[in-house]
Amino acid sequence: MSDCLFCKIIAGEIPSNKVYEDDLCYAFYDIDPQAPTHFLVIPKAHIQSVSDVTEETAPIVGHIFAVIAKLAGELGLESYRVVSNIGAQAGQSVFHLHFHVLSGRDMTWPPG
Repeated sequence: MSDCLFCKIIAGEIPSNKVYEDDLCYAFYDIDPQAPTHFLVIPKAHIQSVSDVTEETAPIVGHIFAVIAKLAGELGLESYRVVSNIGAQAGQSVFHLHFHVLSGRDMTWPPG
């Protein structure tokens, strides 16, 4: 999708601080971190949000969660939160599926 911020990051049109990349996903540090460790993991395929995941694209999401676990281990994260906002009212500002991984501070509940 040509006007999508995250598609442009994946394409290298917009710089990012890359954490990880493979054929299915891309991970990079958030430019406005909300915790000492805060990175995003996004699929390379343009999927608008969790509500747009299908049986066909579900394996990509499973792969992303395996990557999150791998990166958390490599970064030495003992505990962390994974967040995906779905829709504007929930706080989604970029309409490309993404998972925030936050760690390094106490997380409150309920969130925000």
